[in-house]
Amino acid sequence: MTIRAGIAGALLLLVLGAGAAPGQEQYPSRVVRIIVPTSPGFVTDVIARALAQALSQSWGQQVIVENRAGAEIVGVGTAAKSPPDGYTLVVTSNSAVTAAPHMYSQLAYDPLKELTPIHHLGQVTPVMVVPAASPVNSVQDLIALAKSKPGQLNYGSFGVGTYSHVAMEDFKQRTGIDMQHIPYKGAAPAYTGLLRSDTAVMFANLAGAIGHEEAGKVKIIAAAGPQRAKLRPNLPTVAESGVPGFATGAWWGLFGPANLPKPILDKIRADVAGNIATPNLQKVFAANTMELVELTPAQLAQFIRDDLDYWGRAIKAAGVKPN
Repeated sequence: MTIRAGIAGALLLLVLGAGAAPGQEQYPSRVVRIIVPTSPGFVTDVIARALAQALSQSWGQQVIVENRAGAEIVGVGTAAKSPPDGYTLVVTSNSAVTAAPHMYSQLAYDPLKELTPIHHLGQVTPVMVVPAASPVNSVQDLIALAKSKPGQLNYGSFGVGTYSHVAMEDFKQRTGIDMQHIPYKGAAPAYTGLLRSDTAVMFANLAGAIGHEEAGKVKIIAAAGPQRAKLRPNLPTVAESGVPGFATGAWWGLFGPANLPKPILDKIRADVAGNIATPNLQKVFAANTMELVELTPAQLAQFIRDDLDYWGRAIKAAGVKPN
């Protein structure tokens, strides 16, 4: 072996071993699993699959998505109880992280103690939607109709504890109306109920509502966030429409079990951030009307604590009792 070849071989070994201490495997060295606590096709699933594909290419390792349909808390609980080695992660909405602790008296996990926040993946501005045939064209129209038929109108939601449920209960409290809740198992069946006029109104993501609006099946009458939706700057918010102080929202994040080793956590966080900035993922987020929010790890932790407090107050004020 020549001196030059020996030097080249030594350099190659250094490169291959970079980032892994002696006796440690370099992460990831095997399949990584991302749990999605919803059925395929929902926003959470779409985001997770786009992210998994991007990370698979970045890492040169397979990243698979495992759907755990049903209550979101089941899939999140599975991730929380997994070994803290970076090979089991979960993409979920805030309903399972910051709303669930106030909705379930015996939640199987503590989101502040048993989950590691890795990255904020974006947020949406929900909107208030009614069937196209409805006489309602504004928030005030809805309030007037509900007051003329106390207890006779139904509203739909994606399920107990979701923002579409808690937000409507908050809306009822603020406006003094009486409507009956019909919880569905996700957005698709909730829209089916709305399109059949089984329900009179629903809070939903703008991305899904736009498609039904373009098909002439629904009307979008207000934005439900604290500000107007960027895609609909002329659409007034619920607060602007005579319900001061009202606002709701939904966001998604990538989490792992508690006590993830810092080198693994830092690598996942950096690689997720790098992939989110790529055109492919930007298109996915835009198609789902998701707004990206850049947060440092410390800011993300505080964001979660603040959101936990918000949902605690909102759920209590709405009179929703824990199960």
